[in-house]
Amino acid sequence: MSASAAVTARVAKETSSRNSLKTFLSRYFYFCMSLLMTALVVWSFSRTVDAGLFHAKPRRPLLLWFHGAAFSSWMALFIAQSGLVRLRRVSIHRLLGWFGAGLATIMVVLGCTITVVMTRFDSRVLHQKGVEAFMSIPFTDMILFGTCMALAIYWRKKPEYHRRLVFLATCQLMDAAIGRFDFWYNHNLFYAGLDLLIVAAMARDWLVDGRIHKVYIRALPAFVVLQGVAIYLWRANPPWWQGLTQALLAW
Repeated sequence: MSASAAVTARVAKETSSRNSLKTFLSRYFYFCMSLLMTALVVWSFSRTVDAGLFHAKPRRPLLLWFHGAAFSSWMALFIAQSGLVRLRRVSIHRLLGWFGAGLATIMVVLGCTITVVMTRFDSRVLHQKGVEAFMSIPFTDMILFGTCMALAIYWRKKPEYHRRLVFLATCQLMDAAIGRFDFWYNHNLFYAGLDLLIVAAMARDWLVDGRIHKVYIRALPAFVVLQGVAIYLWRANPPWWQGLTQALLAW
């Protein structure tokens, strides 16, 4: 084989590999990410759920069980919806989508309520100090999750917007899983961990479409800013935030 023929063959092979990668990312990225995030949730919570819920002493509030069931159901639904898109079962996907909209609404209400309930429990029953400031983290999660889901429902007929917004909403829930690992929690890196998932989606867009979708371009900076504010409120606990958390806990 001549040198020119060898170069041509190598270029053709590299082009074929790139096209195969693009095809795979185009079709299966979101489904694979749903599996990855669910595996992360299972792995992280398996390290703490027994002592923190199943055989906790003292027993945790009953509402925590409903909270766990709702958020676990969301991860199962996320996998199912991603799979249905790949199987082109659009009618079933849309039907389950309305269930997902209702579940997301329940999750926001549950998330905010359980934040107050568990903060009271940690403070008054477990006698933990300074736990009130941490309320900024789950409240921020619910704000970002709820906003993304509201926009996803609004743009449900625009798949390129819809799927990215649902993905963003789910990513924001991942801090609860990433924060189960001491290094990420102690160094305030659990938000950075979930933002890396968003960056992976942006890289997917760049490789497949040659550009990053504007949903990610606009959402990621907003996420980072609000996440930064949440970390500040938690760690600095300014007087006005202390007053607000005490007012919430007094209800």
